[in-house]
Amino acid sequence: MKKLCYFLSLLLSTTAFAQQVDRVTDPAAWVNPLMGTDSKPDLSNGNTYPAIGLPWGMNYWSAQTGTMGNGWMYQYAADKIRGFKQTHQPSPWMNDYGQFAIMPLTGRMRFTQDERASWFSHKAEIAKPYYYSVYLADHDVTTELTTTERAAQFQFTFPKTDSSYIVIDALDRGSYIKVFPKQNKIIGYTTRAARSKPVNFKNYFVIYTDKPFALAKAWHGKTLAGKDSLELTTDHAGAIIGFKTNKGEKVHLRVASSLISFEQAELNLQREVGTDSFATTVQKAHTAWNKVLGRLKVEGGSAEQTRTFYSCLYRTVMFPNKLYELDAQNKVVHYSPYTGKTMPGYKFAGTGFWDTFRALYPFLNLMYPSINKEMQQGLISDYVEGGWLPEWSSPGYADIMVGNNSASVVAEAYLKGLRGYDIEKLYEALIHGANNEGPVTATGRYGVKYYNDLGYVPYNVKINESAARTLEYAYDDFAIYQLAKALNKPKAEVELYRKRSQNYRNLFDPQTGLMRGKNKDGSFQSPFSPLKWGDAFTEGNSWHYSWSVFQDINGLATLMGGREKFANKLDSVFSLPPIFDDSYYGGVIHEIREMQIMNMGQYAHGNQPIQHMIYLYNYAGQPWKTQYWAREVMDRLYKGTPDGYCGDEDNGQTSAWYVFSAMGFYPVCPASDQYVLGAPLFKKMTLSLENGKTIVINAPQNSDANRYVNSLNYNGTAYGKNWLSHQNLLKGAVIDVKMQATPNKLRGIKPADEPFSMSTAQ
Repeated sequence: MKKLCYFLSLLLSTTAFAQQVDRVTDPAAWVNPLMGTDSKPDLSNGNTYPAIGLPWGMNYWSAQTGTMGNGWMYQYAADKIRGFKQTHQPSPWMNDYGQFAIMPLTGRMRFTQDERASWFSHKAEIAKPYYYSVYLADHDVTTELTTTERAAQFQFTFPKTDSSYIVIDALDRGSYIKVFPKQNKIIGYTTRAARSKPVNFKNYFVIYTDKPFALAKAWHGKTLAGKDSLELTTDHAGAIIGFKTNKGEKVHLRVASSLISFEQAELNLQREVGTDSFATTVQKAHTAWNKVLGRLKVEGGSAEQTRTFYSCLYRTVMFPNKLYELDAQNKVVHYSPYTGKTMPGYKFAGTGFWDTFRALYPFLNLMYPSINKEMQQGLISDYVEGGWLPEWSSPGYADIMVGNNSASVVAEAYLKGLRGYDIEKLYEALIHGANNEGPVTATGRYGVKYYNDLGYVPYNVKINESAARTLEYAYDDFAIYQLAKALNKPKAEVELYRKRSQNYRNLFDPQTGLMRGKNKDGSFQSPFSPLKWGDAFTEGNSWHYSWSVFQDINGLATLMGGREKFANKLDSVFSLPPIFDDSYYGGVIHEIREMQIMNMGQYAHGNQPIQHMIYLYNYAGQPWKTQYWAREVMDRLYKGTPDGYCGDEDNGQTSAWYVFSAMGFYPVCPASDQYVLGAPLFKKMTLSLENGKTIVINAPQNSDANRYVNSLNYNGTAYGKNWLSHQNLLKGAVIDVKMQATPNKLRGIKPADEPFSMSTAQ
């Protein structure tokens, strides 16, 4: 009987799971901010945290299960919460800057992170993009929080006790606290920053309560300050306030921060919260999320697909953070990490272009170009104030990852129609970055003299990941070439970058049919194993990086022996076993483990270099294989659950892959006008563009079985190409896709159907 009941329940749950979602009226309700939080350093299922805030907000807030300074601030498997932290953290590997924490408690007065910690359960936790609630069992306190772009409100529900407290922790590495008991006010700043060294950095905060303090103390380290000492500047400062509460009494906090000054923090609080109630701020934040998420409406998917889609979409509109503020005259100003001063104009931070140039920025250019216009203006601020474009901004120049992919981010935005900012200044920045080494190896081009002289960065000159750098520099040169043409630069200058964009050819090894490190004398590195991670490549091996010729896939296919051999090589990625050589790292890094356990051969979707590879079958006359594998990845490697990613989410990039793939197309070469076709995931998707036009993608026969494209009509006309034009999509479109259960091996098979490649471009 027990077995029968089990199978009946399984059948019922499967039926419910498969139920079709025909209409989404509240997209924010479908988001699971806990997606990807069941992660740890040696195995990432996303490496995310529940970020409560607004799209591209200056700050996010998260429950903190980890210890101070631990990049894994929130882990789903944890059972204690140490505080609620304001954060700017883009990923645990980058860690945080400008953070401070707040924690309610009852009983004995205590304030250190371990003593104040409380057990909690996910069964008593609610996480929405705009609202978070959790019951802190050890303190019998329910914490609720909601936010604006630069401020937040807390609502604590206390029990009946004469020993209720709120702890404010400004964290270590230099902090300040001051308590104003008569004003129910606390101010402070934190200087803790990871990965870069911003000049004169302080995150100022102001906090007000709606309940008078019965007790107020400052503390430092593990020690309470003296009776009359309510102001401290020290390595690790904090405050604790206390009061009596009745059962069910709600105590409210209004909090805001600024990277400029206490006065600006006060202004941010008044402007964004003012006299609004907690409930009003929740409602406003909910509305703000639905406005942004609602630009994409999906119909006809399962509940799981709908939840996964909107959870991924939520991650695509978080980073980079707005680090600009509005001064008393409503002028846009920002703290500069390069000068330490308050400067005019926009500023963003918290993204690495090595990850996000691939799909995140193309997604912004299609769906949210106005925010990317602000980001382009922010890049001008970076260049003018710091002398370089950031490849990883945190909030200054972080020395991590390779490539000069700001070139793609800048060029693509202009090429796809963004205007109203100083593109000539940005072009100047691109030329400067492309021909010089920066103050850190991740800024400008490390090894640029070798690259410009030889056409590649040599393997044997003590420049790590040389092949990865060469391949990315070549694509970045293509982006500069495209922009130079659009800006009518001198013919010789245009030609220089066109020529350099073909430098990928210098690393192609005919013997293995793959990319291989090359020595200064022109010989290939030896010994060579295509399965060796790192070494000449970045967080991958030759099987992953050999496809990084976004600008000229046809040229790559020709090197590999033509379309059929190219397709066979693509097949090999999936048919090879997931074996690896980890000797460069001296151990298995998490990216290796994530590839190994996914049962997709050498395909390592959990990291960025190979994420576009599935779409390359369109260049080989076999688009049905793209359709098959894109659906396999969406179905098998993504779920709107705590273990819902197959590697690092990485600032919206891995999520943007899913969102694009669910649309049915993907930006293989961002600095071109084209998206490469896959197959849509939903029966219908409606994209509301900023210009007032809409793109409707209809696939009424879509189902788990019907994953293949039989035919496609574009605005009522049969369409046989394997790509879509960005500029045409901006005019509005109705795309009707007839889906079926078997591949159509007659559609999209001609060379004329292939997407853009330099080798075939007219």
